[in-house]
Amino acid sequence: MTRTLGKLWRYPVKSMAGEPLAAAELTELGVPGDRLVWVRGPEGVRTARRQFKLLGLRGSLAADGTVLVNGHPWDSREAAALVHEAAGDDAWLERAPAGHQFDILPLLVATDGAVQRFGRDIRRLRPNLLITGVDGMDETTWPGAELHIGDAIVELDSLRPRCPMTTVDPDAITRDPSVLKDIGRRFGGSLALNAAVARGGPIAVGDAVELQRAP
Repeated sequence: MTRTLGKLWRYPVKSMAGEPLAAAELTELGVPGDRLVWVRGPEGVRTARRQFKLLGLRGSLAADGTVLVNGHPWDSREAAALVHEAAGDDAWLERAPAGHQFDILPLLVATDGAVQRFGRDIRRLRPNLLITGVDGMDETTWPGAELHIGDAIVELDSLRPRCPMTTVDPDAITRDPSVLKDIGRRFGGSLALNAAVARGGPIAVGDAVELQRAP
């Protein structure tokens, strides 16, 4: 079965909805523009694991590289008001330190076979890359392998344990705890793969993807 890069996303604001891309230049920090800004409170970084309404806001990048929240510059009063409504009056937006903005590794890779078995909107999984042409749950055998996409090489590290963010409907912004229980029951609690960029380079939706397993 031919594998291709089926979809590509970045999430300019951590824990907010992201934006699809047609192409990107992978670097050691993953997809440029990913997780540039995060939401903080007095106790530290706030995420949609608890403040799930953050997923009802959309992060994007303007043509000049400015991070936007629902179309407003991230450091504007309009963006602050939206964040207060979603995450509390004591929340604020802040630039994330480069290299420290990711929970685990810079990339999350999903496969169409696993998403089909999951049976729900892929946006619940928040991947950066979707690889198509993958049979069933074959991704569970991929940790330690590499994806070659043009000149870029993506190292597949481990399966991703899932969190309560998967319980949030990406359109209605309502929670269904049974989703996470289902992931635990049917997939051992993990879906998609944590990944790093071993060699950067341009990638685009529709590119061929070669899986190279460790010897």
